[in-house]
Amino acid sequence: MLRRAQQLKHHIILGLIILLAVVVALVSSQDVSAKRIDIPLDLSIEERVQTWPRLSDDWDSYTVQKGETLSELFDRAGVPASELYKILHSKQVKTDLSLLMPGQSIHFKRDENKNLISVRLDTSPLSLSLFNRNDQGDYIEEKLSREPEKVLRYSEGEIKGAFFTAGENAAMSQQTIMALANIFGWDIDFSLDIRPGDSFKVLYYQEYLDGVRFRDGNILAAEFTTQGQTHRAVRYTDQSGKSDYYSPDGRSMRKQFLRSPVDFTRISSHFTKRRFHPVLNRFRSHRGTDYAARTGTPIRATGDGKIIKSRFSRSYGNHVVLKHGSRYTTLYAHMSKFGRGIKEGRTVKQGQIIGYVGSTGLASGPHLHYEFRVNGIHKNPVTIKFPDVEPIAKKERERFDQYASNLLGNLETYPSRQLAQLSSE
Repeated sequence: MLRRAQQLKHHIILGLIILLAVVVALVSSQDVSAKRIDIPLDLSIEERVQTWPRLSDDWDSYTVQKGETLSELFDRAGVPASELYKILHSKQVKTDLSLLMPGQSIHFKRDENKNLISVRLDTSPLSLSLFNRNDQGDYIEEKLSREPEKVLRYSEGEIKGAFFTAGENAAMSQQTIMALANIFGWDIDFSLDIRPGDSFKVLYYQEYLDGVRFRDGNILAAEFTTQGQTHRAVRYTDQSGKSDYYSPDGRSMRKQFLRSPVDFTRISSHFTKRRFHPVLNRFRSHRGTDYAARTGTPIRATGDGKIIKSRFSRSYGNHVVLKHGSRYTTLYAHMSKFGRGIKEGRTVKQGQIIGYVGSTGLASGPHLHYEFRVNGIHKNPVTIKFPDVEPIAKKERERFDQYASNLLGNLETYPSRQLAQLSSE
C-alpha cells in the first residue's frame, strides 16, 4: 500500500513537470527572453571587478556646470586658488583638470582643520583620478578603473512587422538591436530582406555597476534566419587581442562593403534601365537604389575609402563620391547636409557617418540615392556579390573551432536549460 502511494506521488510530480514544460513552451518568445540565467562558460574573457572607493560623509561633492571653469568650480567649493595651482603644476599629476566636462563630478576632502587633503575626479562611471596631498604638501595622482559585473543573457524573437519592434519585444535594448543588425549587415539588407516569420537568437552580456544595470556588453553569438536561410556569427578574440565576428566555418562576417548605407529604411526605387522620373516627368535609366527615409537620417559609408567628391550639383544636390581601392566607387546623393569633416581628399572608414538624408537636387522628397560602380560601370547594389575579407588565420583555427563550438552550443541549448531551471524551481 505504501509502495503504491509512493508511485502515485511520483507520477503526480512527473505530470506536474510535464504540464509546466508545456505551459512554458506555449509562452511567447518575449516572455522567455525577459528571464535571465547564468550559464557557465569557459570563455576566458571575464575580468575581475575592482572595488570602487565609496564616498564617505567627509567628502564634499560638486557637479561641473555648463560653461564653468576650473577656477570657478574651486572657488564655489571654497578651495583656495593656491591649492589649485599646486595640483595643476605637480609633476606627479598627469590629468589635465582644465579639460573638465559638464556633468562630471568632482569631490573634495578636508582634514579636521578644514585643510584640503584630497580631490577626486570621476571622469566616467568606470574611471576616476585621486589627487592626494603628501606630507610635503605636493599632490600625487592615482588613477583607478574598474570593469562592470557581466551577466550572460539570451534573447530570441520572431519578426511579425518591423525588425526593431521584434527586438524590443524580445527585451533587447536599442544598443543590442543595432549591434545585431550591424553583425549581419554585410549579408542581410534590413530594409529589403526582412519578412514576417524571420527569427533571431542572441547570446550577449549585460553589464552591472553596484548591482544596477549599466549597459549591454558585446554580443557573443547570434543567429538570424531570413527567408529560410540561417546566418550564424561568433565574436572571437584572437591571441593578439583583436576581436571580430566570424561564421562557424571561420569566414569573416565583414565584407568589403555594407549591404545598405542606411538603417531600417525601405527601398522606394530600384536599379532599372527604365524608370519614370518624378521631377523631370520622363523615362530614363535609374542606375542606383533609392532609400526612402526621414530628413536627417544618418548615411554611412559602405566601405573604407577616399572622398573624391563632396559638393553640390543640380541633379544630385549635396552628394559624396567615395573611391574604394582601384576598382570600386560609391555615390550618395540628395543629402540635407554633409557629415562632420567630410571633405574632398580625406579618408573615411566603413560605417562612418558621411551625411544625412535630405531632398536637395532633383528629388521629389527626402531619400538617399545610392550608386555602386565597378571599374566605372554601374552595378545593382542590392544584388551584387561583395568581396570577402580575410578568414580566420590558420594558426587560430583550432582555438577558434573549440571556442565557436562552445558558444554556438550554448546558443542552441539555452531554451532547454532555462526550461530545466524553471522546472526545478
